[in-house]
Amino acid sequence: MTLDPGLADWLRLAIIPGLGGEGLRKLLLAFGSPAAVLQQSQSSLTQYVRQPVARAILAGVDETHLVSAAGWLADPLNRIVTVADAAYPQALLNTADPPLLLYVKGRVDLLNTPALAIVGSRNATVQGLRDAEAFAQSAAECGLCVVSGLAQGIDAAAHRGALRGKGRTIAVVGTGLDKVYPASNRELAHQLAQDGCIISEFALGTPPLPANFPRRNRIISGLSLGCLVVEAGLQSGSLITARMALEQGREVFAIPGSIHSPQAKGCHSLIKQGAKLVERAQDILEELGYLFKAGAAAAAPDHPLFQHLGFDPVDAETLAQRSGLTIAELSAILLQLELDGAVAPMPGGRYQRIT
Repeated sequence: MTLDPGLADWLRLAIIPGLGGEGLRKLLLAFGSPAAVLQQSQSSLTQYVRQPVARAILAGVDETHLVSAAGWLADPLNRIVTVADAAYPQALLNTADPPLLLYVKGRVDLLNTPALAIVGSRNATVQGLRDAEAFAQSAAECGLCVVSGLAQGIDAAAHRGALRGKGRTIAVVGTGLDKVYPASNRELAHQLAQDGCIISEFALGTPPLPANFPRRNRIISGLSLGCLVVEAGLQSGSLITARMALEQGREVFAIPGSIHSPQAKGCHSLIKQGAKLVERAQDILEELGYLFKAGAAAAAPDHPLFQHLGFDPVDAETLAQRSGLTIAELSAILLQLELDGAVAPMPGGRYQRIT
């Protein structure tokens, strides 16, 4: 595949050492396009960037990256979107430091879908993973795209839940899109490429450098209307995403936990600072103006489990015997119904239908 000349110029500038987003924005504002920037003299360029950067622009770059990009774009799932493209996410344009180009694998249409970021600890508890999946599924079923970072723990759980909720999910990664990190999420990444979307601002071949991950967090929050932190310690990178969301004018939500749990302390800190405490998906959807779709709300009373669960409280073991489900399967269903507002937990480990 041959690269479009205009895109090739974007890629040439994107990999100039020391240029960065701020410098490139100055040059584009001054000269109008990447092609025009590349045609300038050193004296013209040094009015906007440092002399070593101007010399690097004039010297040109190793074209190997352009050859790699052309080969990568031969896959119909792959695309490179610049700020000049209509497909570029408009939400990011309203942030302080939008990436000037994005490598995209999967559904480009999701870039401009109203979204909710869901983030949290890599070392999540079982309950945290269940909460992330359930909240993400509910959000996706109601038309919101779930944005997260493809990390282990809460991120991966959020993507899995969203894929069950019609596949509206974007993973923002800290490597080139020709790499999967962590490798344990390779199968999930493949599913995201088919049914959702994976994006990165980093050039192909970029390894998982530690500095890349805090930087990609501004994209996770910037794509979204709000950011939900499910579980986080006080030193969690998820708190960086929450802080960036606040700086970008986004809503921040947090799920409370036990006062004795280290994984809840980050969420409790956010709540003390003004984040909205949430106990169910509806809390977020109502705050963002996204009520459950009529079809989804109407479907809850018809759930097959309600053949075995009435308005009288019943314990989980009895319900498992009635339904033929394992306790694990039953727990997942009960949590989703609880988040949907259809079931309420009662004292003594019992559950009661409320709709």
